[in-house]
Amino acid sequence: MSPETSPALMIKLLGHEEIAEQTLAFRFEKPPGWSFKSGQTVDLTLIDPPETDAAGNTHTFSLASAPHEDILLIATRMRGSAFKRALEKMPAGSLVKMDGPFGNLVLHNNSARAAVLLAGGIGITPFRSMVFHAAHEKLPHRIVLFYSNRRPEDAPFLEELEALQKQNPNYRLIATMTEMEKSKRTWKGETGLIDKAMLDRYVRGASSPVYYIAGPPAMVQGLHQMLNQAGVDDDDIRAEDFAGY
Repeated sequence: MSPETSPALMIKLLGHEEIAEQTLAFRFEKPPGWSFKSGQTVDLTLIDPPETDAAGNTHTFSLASAPHEDILLIATRMRGSAFKRALEKMPAGSLVKMDGPFGNLVLHNNSARAAVLLAGGIGITPFRSMVFHAAHEKLPHRIVLFYSNRRPEDAPFLEELEALQKQNPNYRLIATMTEMEKSKRTWKGETGLIDKAMLDRYVRGASSPVYYIAGPPAMVQGLHQMLNQAGVDDDDIRAEDFAGY
């Protein structure tokens, strides 16, 4: 179904759980016959919430679930908006309105070209969908996912993204932490910001890669500039920023 032909649907909340510090994942019932592509977004609208603010009752979310999974999954940092407070308090079984799917931050078709995914924080959501879809469909694309967080405590889906490497030999996760001095955990992976040197270490030899960026606006802009300065054409960069998430 395209956005033009897909009417708004009412979907049922199944429940929510904390998946990182101040970050919740919400599980919804998937409507029968409803389909989307990995990396796409939906608009969720709360029905008669107990409070509202200038941000309104509709928010856009990337679907973190892959198309083959039997639920719809979104995840968000629980910053202090009325929408998020109301969503967190909603009991299982409550209905929200869903419009979509929208967007074209989707994996390219030409499997001869590598996919380099650059995620910051909650920007991981479309990429979780993408890499789980690729593993399930046994896609031949080489996929390298760079995932930056302040600390492991702040990194949604980190453990399952690491474990997925065993399932798909074409996929590699490079997680990096920028503020390990504030963490209570040990970390043996990369540290520091995603930069050209880090990309060069892991992407060398990749066949004409397509770059995907998702995260906070300043990070998306900075990585886009870094790729341009490294000689990557805008035609080979696809980006989505997560303002306010």
